[in-house]
Amino acid sequence: MMGDTEDAELLRQVTLGNEEALLALYRRHASYVHALARRILRDKDEAKNVVQETFLRIWNKAEYFDPELGTPRTWILTIAHRLALKALKRRPDTLPLEDWDAPVESVGTEEHLDRIRVARALEALDGEERRLLELAYFYGYSHSDLALILGWPLGTVKSRLRRALKKLEVELR
Repeated sequence: MMGDTEDAELLRQVTLGNEEALLALYRRHASYVHALARRILRDKDEAKNVVQETFLRIWNKAEYFDPELGTPRTWILTIAHRLALKALKRRPDTLPLEDWDAPVESVGTEEHLDRIRVARALEALDGEERRLLELAYFYGYSHSDLALILGWPLGTVKSRLRRALKKLEVELR
C-alpha cells in the first residue's frame, strides 16, 4: 500500500529527528488514535492525553518500528491501545463489559462508517471469539488474566485470540 510506504518513510525520518515527519504522521493518524482511545476510555480529555502520549512515544521510539511485524498504522494503534488500557486500569470506575456499546457523542461520518464495519465484522465471529476479543481489547485483560477467567491453558487463549483476530481481519478486508 502506498500509505504504508509513506508512513514507514515518515517513521524513518522521525528517527532522524524530523519534527515535520512526526507532524505528518499526526495529521494522518491522530483521528484514529483518538477514536480508539475514546472508545476504550469513554472520556474526551483522557483520549486527548492518550493521543499526546502516543505521539510522544512515537517520537522517542520510532526506531523500534519493524515493517516485518506490521504496518505503521498498526504499530501506532498498538501503542495507543496499550496506553489507553493502562489509563483504564488506573481508573477506579472501569465500566462493566456490557456498557461498552452504550451510545457516545456524535462522531464524524468516516468514523461512524468504520464503527459500522467493525460491528458487522464482529457479528461474523462466533460468540466465543467475539467475547474473547471484547475481554482482551475492550476490557483490557491480559492473556494470563484470560486464561484464569476462562479456565483455559495460556497457549489455548493465545491461539484462539490469534485465530479470532485473523477472522476479524478477513472480515474487515
